[in-house]
Amino acid sequence: MPADRISDETIARYRNVVVATVYGGVMYQGYEPCFMRGVKPYTPGRHLVGRAKTLRFVPPRRDIQRETQALGADSPEYVAMGSCGPGDVMVMDAMGKSWASIGGDVKLLQLKLTGAAGLVTDGAIRDLDAVKEYGYGLFAGGRTGAVGIPDAWPLEPNATIQCGGAAVRPGDLIVGDDDGVVVVAAEIAETVIDWVEEHERAEEYIKALIEKENVSPGKYYNAENFERLAKKRPWESSS
Repeated sequence: MPADRISDETIARYRNVVVATVYGGVMYQGYEPCFMRGVKPYTPGRHLVGRAKTLRFVPPRRDIQRETQALGADSPEYVAMGSCGPGDVMVMDAMGKSWASIGGDVKLLQLKLTGAAGLVTDGAIRDLDAVKEYGYGLFAGGRTGAVGIPDAWPLEPNATIQCGGAAVRPGDLIVGDDDGVVVVAAEIAETVIDWVEEHERAEEYIKALIEKENVSPGKYYNAENFERLAKKRPWESSS
């Protein structure tokens, strides 16, 4: 688990920026892949930002099922969800099986009780309409009426996982909106938000120039111009 803990202040800054720009900031730091493929928003309009808690699923096997079921309330899925505090994001690795159920309305009630900000998975959510009523953000590979067997079984809480092809470690920052979900490694979270905020200021400045001069975006929207603006930061003097 990474030693870096993302501060509440840094998290608050991410609530004011969009996933597309955050993706650019993480990519700029060389932390690709970070965008979850095949993970779609099921609570449109929800901007999800929070520290990750994780759960890894595996293909079902009789001995694994027997051993984990015997744990009852201490089985992996309940340990993982129970580790969420207010504002955390539960991330479940269903091996990219967008049809496989990771839980439904009864199990996922636990996330409402812990105050989790959201659930992200590359699997499917069962009883989706009922789960939506719990009030947290939902991003998933799909929805289903089936149970997880024979496709997926919960095994390991709060370990390094993948979700949608992106690595996720407990404590990483999860940022989601209607464009999808991006993972920000904890150790670069502050560096990335600094870059994102400056990039968004530069883009607004460039858009204003384009509209004022009524020219092709290509005149100003290029890497060379961004580099020049990063040095001069003209938006500070014009604000």
